[in-house]
Amino acid sequence: MSDDLVFYTNPMSRGRIVRWLLEEAGVRYETQVLDYSSTMKQSDYLAVNPMGKVPAIRHRGKVVTECAAICAYVADAFPEAGLAPPTDDRADYYRWLFFAAGPVEQAVTDRAMGFTPTAEQGRMAGYGSYDLTIDTLETAVAGKEYVVGDRFTAADVYVGAQVGWGLQFGTIPKRDSFQRYWAGLEAREAWKRASEKDDALMPKDASVA
Repeated sequence: MSDDLVFYTNPMSRGRIVRWLLEEAGVRYETQVLDYSSTMKQSDYLAVNPMGKVPAIRHRGKVVTECAAICAYVADAFPEAGLAPPTDDRADYYRWLFFAAGPVEQAVTDRAMGFTPTAEQGRMAGYGSYDLTIDTLETAVAGKEYVVGDRFTAADVYVGAQVGWGLQFGTIPKRDSFQRYWAGLEAREAWKRASEKDDALMPKDASVA
């Protein structure tokens, strides 16, 4: 593996998003698997990410954290992989990549934790309401194979992961548009390879699809 790109992860984390991205990019990378209660909180890794969370990457000495940022960075760092559209056609790419990372993540997390904002709190939080966020997300994928025209991009990795996990765990409703979109993505060979690699790292008493 190449020392140029180091991937810090745990198979029971959002690191699965980045693994899928790296497999789509077809780049060489070194994987460092961290444990939540030990190595993730030790000084060596805190020097990489002071939050003590995964995933993160280190590429040629530079650290990138946060899944959406990693998706955008890798797509730009390895243009030959074709994971980013041309710079003059990135409106939907940036819009939906960061919509999924912001409003969708927040709305889904709040709902899972039992917090339903009032109308006033929804304005403060920025996403309005769970229902509004999900309805808006649906406009990104309804009747479409990919979120950016007819091409697969890093935005599909992030949006697709949110949709796929949401369908699996019940945090996103099983609407036809979401199910059709995810069905196309989970058939991708890179997603299958990434899942196999992460599944092989899972504890024997745990399971993640």
